[in-house]
Amino acid sequence: MTGRASANRRRILDVALAELLREPEASMDRIARAAGVVRRTVYGHFPSREALVAALVDDAAASVAAARAAALRAVTDPADPAEELARATLATWEIADRYRLLVSMARRSVTVEGILRRLEPVRRETEELLQRGLDAGRFTSPLPAAALAYANEQVLFGLMQAVNDGVLAPEEAGRSAAVTVLAGAGVPVGAAVELVARVRGE
Repeated sequence: MTGRASANRRRILDVALAELLREPEASMDRIARAAGVVRRTVYGHFPSREALVAALVDDAAASVAAARAAALRAVTDPADPAEELARATLATWEIADRYRLLVSMARRSVTVEGILRRLEPVRRETEELLQRGLDAGRFTSPLPAAALAYANEQVLFGLMQAVNDGVLAPEEAGRSAAVTVLAGAGVPVGAAVELVARVRGE
């Protein structure tokens, strides 16, 4: 792919995300106009609307992985898996919040299995983190680490939908997600609340 073609693809993705978040039923024509390209250019990169949404989901998964890695570099106590989990969850939520309407739409056009497959690398890293916490006694969940990693993932999906449906305030969702994930891993709720507040600098 040439530099110009790559730049066009990136611009189409960025504009498509903004347009779809503004209007989930936005057409490929509308996205092309907003990106300042002809319809043929959009279809040259993405042969269908479903392919475009799938590419955006790929972007979201890559952004989650990058945000999670950056958050873990900021851990102040490398010996505490709970701090790692809190930071990773908060960082993941920031990306999830940006893409939450897209994910809701993607679950209709991209198979759920496809979304889970894209998140597999992050899930494996989370499983390793949870296992370290379980081995150290910091986490006390009755679930094995692999199942707990899936449960945490579904908690985030559920909270994203709760925000979409107006059940949970967006400004509370990140904190709630981190506390819920920690509590699900067996960290006492009071301790989870204190840890998340410290990590958030509150």
